[in-house]
Amino acid sequence: MNAMNFIEPEERIALRKAVAELGAKYGHEYYARKARADEKTHELWDEAGRLGYLGVNIPEEYGGGGAGIADLAAVLEELAAAGTPLLLMVVSPAICGTVISRFGTEEQKKQWLPGIADGSRRMVFAITEPDAGSNSHRITTTARRDAGGWVLNGRKVYISGVDEADAVLVVGRTEDAKTGKLKPALFILPTGTPGFEYTKIPMDVVAPENQFSLFLDDVHLPAEALVGEEDAAIAQLFAGLNPERVMGASFSLGIARYALAKAVGYANERQVWGVPIGTHQGLAHPLAEIKIELELAKLMTQKAASLYDAGDDFAAGESANMAKYAAAEVAIRATDQAVQTHGGNGLATEYGLGTLVTAVRLGRIAPVSREMVLNFVGQHSLGLPKSY
Repeated sequence: MNAMNFIEPEERIALRKAVAELGAKYGHEYYARKARADEKTHELWDEAGRLGYLGVNIPEEYGGGGAGIADLAAVLEELAAAGTPLLLMVVSPAICGTVISRFGTEEQKKQWLPGIADGSRRMVFAITEPDAGSNSHRITTTARRDAGGWVLNGRKVYISGVDEADAVLVVGRTEDAKTGKLKPALFILPTGTPGFEYTKIPMDVVAPENQFSLFLDDVHLPAEALVGEEDAAIAQLFAGLNPERVMGASFSLGIARYALAKAVGYANERQVWGVPIGTHQGLAHPLAEIKIELELAKLMTQKAASLYDAGDDFAAGESANMAKYAAAEVAIRATDQAVQTHGGNGLATEYGLGTLVTAVRLGRIAPVSREMVLNFVGQHSLGLPKSY
């Protein structure tokens, strides 16, 4: 897709069709059953990996498809639209896979990318801290040089999928020898490393992926754990955050599509006073509005992905923030209206909507809050004074 063509290439359309068929094979009932039993969706993840869907953005020489974030986003959207959203796609192939592909050493690429591409290895991303919130400049996890390696100390919170991961891509800070100031740096931390511990955070969200607090107490890592150049870490960090926002938008878009399809299907079938309830504008108009908002959010998501794949990181950042905002809003509205269309059935397990009510709310919070998106747009897109 380019600036003058709003039709996706045939290859991506075919990819969407194939992934949609895979998602339908499992369906939301499978997803919800696994989540309620506190089990993982390993069967779906493993099959998606074997078919090459998890690594479409990874370079071909490391076992991937050699495509871009736009194709990976399409995979996640179609799985979510089938009622089987895979949250770890946002962090393992999108963030970690992208950062290592762009900035990792040859050894790091050979060690991690093939497994990330085929799904046999998972890597999660740790940036959020209890006292830093959305302010990445206040990260207190530190890394100091020691005997040719690194020693990490700090704490992270709300890190997804650590119990499934082989390693964590940790955002820490190192001391600048010239200024004494701390600067961001990225480290690959295998989950079995001594001094690294994690505890599950109880959540009311029905999802197979869990959230964790991480504790790093004198964690010793070799020198080669550092990803890329120490002085270029801020650029490396944002190289992962733009794909994260694109994927977050696609996650929300897919759920919105799932909810809207459920609502439309029910509105066509359910009859009251002798006619389908979709006959009534009180239900038809809100669903039509959601369809419009959904298509608009999808276009912005595709624009963001296209800009990122073209190498325009700054423009991609603006579009990715807008896409994430728009997709989260329409996902919330679509799910709420789907429940309303179903009436009491909307919260019955049989109809597969209740599990999404809290799940879609996460889109307003993560990976960046809607308020921080508005701050970004106000400052960078409109030229208004910085408000924080």
